[in-house]
Amino acid sequence: MASLDIKGIGASALTEYAMQESKNASAIALQKKLENTANSQHASDDELWQACKSFESYFLEQVFKEMQKSVDALKPESGDQSTETLVDFFKDQTLQEICSTSVDKQSNGFAQMLYENLRRNYDIPEAPAEDAASANGPASV
Repeated sequence: MASLDIKGIGASALTEYAMQESKNASAIALQKKLENTANSQHASDDELWQACKSFESYFLEQVFKEMQKSVDALKPESGDQSTETLVDFFKDQTLQEICSTSVDKQSNGFAQMLYENLRRNYDIPEAPAEDAASANGPASV
């Protein structure tokens, strides 16, 4: 097996590549989770609800990132690349947390709509009444 020669590649390029791959992996993992939940015959109501909430959170995150790009286009191109990379990482982590909390506290209804549609289309059974009451399931939305 040939060794990988990375002498010509700068640290910022490697960091950017790693961040992009991380974002892609996150999107793929979420998509697979949603597909597995929707296609599984043993998927419960609660699993589907959690997958829909995760998707709504991811969707909000992508909307906010696109809005941030329009603001970043107006910034001057100056600054330390390593500091900017750390700031970008912090912004991504904070944005993920804000979106997740936003979906838990006050959903915009996207998760509920997705949940009802998937449940109807894939005939996913409802959770037992005592389980649905104890978990913050779709009935409490």
